[in-house]
Amino acid sequence: MKHLLSLLLLCTLGASAQVVPRNVLVSRYSAEAVRSALVPRTAWTPYPRTPDAWQKALPDSLRLKLVRAGEETAAQPIPALPATLILEFVRTANRSHYEGVSFARRHQLMDLVLAESVEGKGRFIDPIVNYVWAICEESFWGIPAHLSVQKTGSGLPNVEDRIVDLFAAETGAVLALTDYLLGDRLAKVSPLIRPRIYHETNERIFKPIAQTNRYVWLKRDAKVNNWNPWIMANWLTATLLLEPDEQRRSQMTFAAMDGLDIYLNGLGEDGGCDEGPSYWFAAGACVFDALDLLHSASNGKIDVYRLPLIRNMASYVYKMHIDGGYFVDFADADPTLKPDGLMLYRFGEQIADDTLKRFGQWAYQTFTQPELKGNAFRQRGFHRQRQVQNLLAIPRLGTARTSFTGVRDVWFPDVQVMTARSDKGLYVATHAGHNNESHNHNDVGDFILYADGRPVIIDAGRGTYTAKTFSSKRYSLWWTQSAYHNLPTINGLGQPAGRKYEAQAVRYTPSARGASLSMDIAKAYPADAGVQKWLRTVALDRKNETVSVADEYVLTTAPRSLQQSFMTTCLVDTATPGRVVFRWSGAEKMQPVVLYYDAKRWQVAIEPIALTEPDDEGFKSKWPNQTIQRVLFTGLDPAASGKVQFRFTRQ
Repeated sequence: MKHLLSLLLLCTLGASAQVVPRNVLVSRYSAEAVRSALVPRTAWTPYPRTPDAWQKALPDSLRLKLVRAGEETAAQPIPALPATLILEFVRTANRSHYEGVSFARRHQLMDLVLAESVEGKGRFIDPIVNYVWAICEESFWGIPAHLSVQKTGSGLPNVEDRIVDLFAAETGAVLALTDYLLGDRLAKVSPLIRPRIYHETNERIFKPIAQTNRYVWLKRDAKVNNWNPWIMANWLTATLLLEPDEQRRSQMTFAAMDGLDIYLNGLGEDGGCDEGPSYWFAAGACVFDALDLLHSASNGKIDVYRLPLIRNMASYVYKMHIDGGYFVDFADADPTLKPDGLMLYRFGEQIADDTLKRFGQWAYQTFTQPELKGNAFRQRGFHRQRQVQNLLAIPRLGTARTSFTGVRDVWFPDVQVMTARSDKGLYVATHAGHNNESHNHNDVGDFILYADGRPVIIDAGRGTYTAKTFSSKRYSLWWTQSAYHNLPTINGLGQPAGRKYEAQAVRYTPSARGASLSMDIAKAYPADAGVQKWLRTVALDRKNETVSVADEYVLTTAPRSLQQSFMTTCLVDTATPGRVVFRWSGAEKMQPVVLYYDAKRWQVAIEPIALTEPDDEGFKSKWPNQTIQRVLFTGLDPAASGKVQFRFTRQ
């Protein structure tokens, strides 16, 4: 363990400008302070674990639904995980089949554990033992898509080379919760069950996570992504609930705090997440999971909730909300979410942010409440420690209806994202940045436009993850390419991937009348495109209720071709030169959005996107019953320099 601490505490070398060694946790709490602050494992009771305790914590109706969920699961067989299912990833590039079965095992185990803990009659114990034993006997707790880290590479798991991925860490937390909630009852079945849980967690999580040089999510000189807080939160759960040696327990807790600092060091002071709102629930929300565990396990002695960085990180998610289930979705983020309102409410409580509490309550009432009215209730999903705490928060929210009004103007200088909304329903978001961001798409200068909460100009997001998604073939996927974002294609060339392809001269200008973001995106294109200057300004004008995209460019020579793409799912009418009309299927009587352009300079065409590849499947659920189209403008005899404007307004 000392080896792990020394590796995690190495000084940062060659850090990028975005990595600031704040170390907000370990600079405030030394290893000795953590040891002194931690409540002993046997005295720490973060969750109810007897029927009486659950009865005091939850209403009868909710406890009954937890029991019914357990009954449904108990009637099902444990799904099998044969070697051939693991091999599908390397044979056919499919990762979803294995993941569906593996994740189901963990979900079903938690259904049974919560049902037994709440009811306490013993009728779920045998199925629980079967699930625990089956999971302990799996060769790998993670997923095949993450096996490339092992020395033998992808394929079957190498049991002599244990590695930690997101879902191995999740599994450790699931088993730790099982042991905490039902350990005494499992011991009555066999004295070998609890030692087996600890042994497997120790061998698969506690020991291999000490090999910090293997994992990019523990690199101190890099801006790491959601893997870090996701794993740190689950490591803390397993450590605090399972580890019997108090000295080792405090050492691993301190090491996890230092690991979490690596993620926080990569955030800008604005708390912006370059992975987008959908991934924030696996990033910033996991930071909260970890802080919540630390706060609870130390009786509040470990507490950084009031730091501006944490408060800003928390506010990011509601600042990126468009309307209803729509959120800003640059890169791999999803266009729609059902945000975890219970977690958001709890986070808002801890940091005393009334806006976040209100947003959480609104989200819970809007997206979660109907599930509580069904015959069964499941806290399905990852981050199980979060799910249990969410259950306990339900009685605190009450039943009074809550509304939420979206934030008017937002600017995140670190990730260079701007959003702005008008008083009459227009909403625009745009960003600068670079092409080596987490879950990157080549999209410097992209923007999206909504009207009355409906998409007009979209970022399509991502398709289904396959073996191609995070490989050298990533940018062969159409949805990662700049030509399928709302960007120019110059001399037939789009933007490449890489840190050097970035926006420069980025300037955010807010005003009472509106807001704008200007940037020179010339260096986001390869040298062969011949771009010397491409100053793009995306602006919202509230007085005239318009959004404009203005480009001022200088090329080395007159281009062979010049195109501008706009992505949409709307019904598109190009019949009138100089005007493109956007309407919504099923809402044709709503006031449309009209795009005005210079018909003497542009020819316009509509290109539906054929979703024919396995990688495209995800778009069918993200944009259901809608056709993703590219509105493609092709320049007519474009000059070597010029000014171009596209103006969107309500008809």
